[in-house]
Amino acid sequence: MRILAVGDVVGRPGRSALRTFLPGLREEFGISIAVVNCENAAGGLGITRSTAQELLDAGADVLTTGNHIWKHAADAKAFIPTCTNVLVPANLSQNDNPGPRLFRSGGVAVFQLQGRLFMNPLVRDPFEVADAMLREIQEKVILVDFHAEATSEKGALAHFLDRRVSGVFGTHTHVQTSDERVLPGGTGFISDLGMTGSWDGIIGVEVKEVERTFLTGFGGKTKPARGRGVLEGAVFEIGDDTGLCSSVTRIRRFA
Repeated sequence: MRILAVGDVVGRPGRSALRTFLPGLREEFGISIAVVNCENAAGGLGITRSTAQELLDAGADVLTTGNHIWKHAADAKAFIPTCTNVLVPANLSQNDNPGPRLFRSGGVAVFQLQGRLFMNPLVRDPFEVADAMLREIQEKVILVDFHAEATSEKGALAHFLDRRVSGVFGTHTHVQTSDERVLPGGTGFISDLGMTGSWDGIIGVEVKEVERTFLTGFGGKTKPARGRGVLEGAVFEIGDDTGLCSSVTRIRRFA
């Protein structure tokens, strides 16, 4: 089977790019499951019920999130706990972060972890939590979204899970890496899928807002940039019977 993983959707431009390209990609590659990171989908940060539904209507099967999941906390915490296909990172505290940690469909399992290096060092150990998650999962095809800053941490988790999961893909940095590969044990890996949003901004954000952050020392607004839309991600080809990955193909489509 083929699994499509799509990098962080950033605001309205990202949602538009997903609507434009996802149906065609599903047909072109014969996609069984489309995993889409949505943590920046609502105005550049966070997720709301309406933006989540928009991504699902565009063809996503499961939405992963990340460290900005609760930017619109009242809205998000009202709907995410009732969803089966909007995932909360599994190593976040259950008390403060309600919602599903595992997605299952048609013999495929998906879960997400958040990194600690250069992020929140107080979240639970993603390596320990990955072990715990795998003890619960019976499916052969298992995908892991690792929402992390450091490529070293992403690579370490991928090697730690090699042969035990079908694929590990990084999100969060919004910059697609060219290190896609199949690890020795048969796990597909890419350090970062990239992003789905405006190519003409800086990681999908208006250039002037990012410049202001560095020029003044005060954070600019995370206002999604305008301009050319892009969708970035990767396709993992996985054996249904073995759960092992045979290829990882990077995807980039411009509107």
